[in-house]
Amino acid sequence: MRLDEIRGLGPKKKAYLKLLKIETVEDLLAHYPFRYEDRREVKSIEQAYGQEDALLKLEILNNINTRYIGGRKSISSVKATDGTHKIELNWFNQPYISNNYKVEDWIFAFGKVESYKNLLKMTNPIVEEKLGNNLGKIVPVYPLTKGLTQRDLRNFLEYTIKNYPIEENLPPSIIKKFDLMDLRQAIINIHFPKSKALLQKALYRLKFQELLIYQLYLDMNYSQSNKKGISFKVFSDIYEFIEKLPFKLTKAQNRVVKEILEDMSSPFVMNRLVQGDVGSGKTITAAIGILNAYFNGYQSVLMAPTEILATQHYESLRDIFMGYGIRLGLLKGSLSKKNKEQMVSDIQKGLIDIIVSTHAVLEDNVTFENIGLVITDEQHRFGVKQRAILTGKGNVDTIVMSATPIPRTLALAKYGSLDISTIDQLPEGRKVIETYAVGMEYEERIMKFLIKQVQEGRQCYIVCPLIEESESLNLTSVEDLYGRLNGKYFRNIKTGLVHGSLNPRDKDKVMESFIKNDIKILFSTTVIEVGVNVPNANTMVIYNAERFGLSQLHQLRGRVGRGKFQSYCILINSSRNKISRQRMRIMESTNDGFLIAKKDLELRGSGDVIGVRQSGDMNFKLVDFFRDIELFEKIQSLTKEIVENNFLNTKEYRGLSRELDRYSQSVEKEIIFN
Repeated sequence: MRLDEIRGLGPKKKAYLKLLKIETVEDLLAHYPFRYEDRREVKSIEQAYGQEDALLKLEILNNINTRYIGGRKSISSVKATDGTHKIELNWFNQPYISNNYKVEDWIFAFGKVESYKNLLKMTNPIVEEKLGNNLGKIVPVYPLTKGLTQRDLRNFLEYTIKNYPIEENLPPSIIKKFDLMDLRQAIINIHFPKSKALLQKALYRLKFQELLIYQLYLDMNYSQSNKKGISFKVFSDIYEFIEKLPFKLTKAQNRVVKEILEDMSSPFVMNRLVQGDVGSGKTITAAIGILNAYFNGYQSVLMAPTEILATQHYESLRDIFMGYGIRLGLLKGSLSKKNKEQMVSDIQKGLIDIIVSTHAVLEDNVTFENIGLVITDEQHRFGVKQRAILTGKGNVDTIVMSATPIPRTLALAKYGSLDISTIDQLPEGRKVIETYAVGMEYEERIMKFLIKQVQEGRQCYIVCPLIEESESLNLTSVEDLYGRLNGKYFRNIKTGLVHGSLNPRDKDKVMESFIKNDIKILFSTTVIEVGVNVPNANTMVIYNAERFGLSQLHQLRGRVGRGKFQSYCILINSSRNKISRQRMRIMESTNDGFLIAKKDLELRGSGDVIGVRQSGDMNFKLVDFFRDIELFEKIQSLTKEIVENNFLNTKEYRGLSRELDRYSQSVEKEIIFN
């Protein structure tokens, strides 16, 4: 079955779906809702007031009145009652609604009950006379793009599920052992659940499958256990270098350096994760490993996810190794063809000792004379496969760095077979970032504070979630915010805007302007979460802070506090939810990323599947590394058993083997095109 065989899905809609990375029927089925609306329980007007959208049963008290404003625009209004309280229902630009209902009709209405000038109102409610169509059930809400509606997605998926043969891909033995819902029922209930219990079972089945295939992929391809490697000598020059540093290493840094050097001197391949909070000094520990590889006559690669971060690392290492005669090279996609060819040639001939690069170093034409050490920064921006391309270019030691503190079990699941070093101490003298959580009513005061910081020579970030067009989410869009705040507050201040939809060249151009202090206030989505180092930026404002995980808020906060100036993080929290308030208090009370990660895990708990789902790791559609820790542990023992017994070559495991092949191909495709 092809997408264009789905009823109502023409060329235009197909093009819009492609923007959501939906190019096949399988992609469509895997385009899961990001939240659900429970439209089943009828509430009174009193119960619904101040809550999220609710379902009411109402009697209409008068004929619907439609009045026109500005030509074709219209407002249709009617008063109704639940028997105790009255409410006004309003519809914009739906004049036909006047013909649908009359006085004394009973209807069901779904929407948000709000108060305006002491009158309770519901705007653009979904209305039906009987439950069973759009009301009276759990309804999925999907990520959208311009040109598509929720109704489009629901109709396409209903037709597909009804007409497309969904074949089971897990062996019966696994389904039975782990009490899993069959795949067809899981797909039905992830999109159109009959109950919360069935939705939970569907989620469990699909998460189980995601993790099983991911972990099998790691176990089959990238296990580094006891693999023979280079046995580096540790030269005394290393300790002289450490002594001459313009700062003293912390105890935690010294411990990690000792672990790295011991690994390098062993006869086995080093495969080590160095995790540490923002500003804890991970880069200098990696630099000491690079220097040791250089003293042994080997090349090193430091790979970063963006050109800006790669350039910053290049400049930092150039300063650190000044006077040592080390030849550094910066390899990035934006180099001219001639310069790129020269760089690749110099690397191949061994004329470059340290190569700092982006994904460009993964290209087939990049080879090394004698590579000995590979370091990837902000590892979660690279797939395991991407790291393996580099390690496959030589029998090398590997260090991966991450500023996201996670428990050991999750680190092993996320990165494969790794030894873990933790820098759990910040260098002396770093100023604490003052953090405040406030409501939208403080916006004007916040903007005046930002203007004052800019007047004093500082720079600021304003961040909000990347929100696609939605029929029901009332969230701030970064583009709308950029237009509104510039028009109202920042007319005489140079501002910039970056988000994920910009092409990399335009994005880098804006970021470079911010780094050079040409742009004073940078509006952004979470694309600035990682790697941007602007010591002059001292204020971070985050809109809709309740929509971010605590660890992500902490990462965003870490973009400031990098210079000598007192820094501030202002969280604009639009939720009155108790858990949301707790989360904001945690952010206000500590700058300790490890404590925040622990609290994040405690607060997430098992979660509520009705409502906005926490976003998972970038590798998964449904899995959340923190929330699904117990499932990780089950999967790890299962995949070990499958690999050791070679089950994937048996008839029973044929479906799982095919899924694993498809996953491998998609990973390859992601590397080629990203």
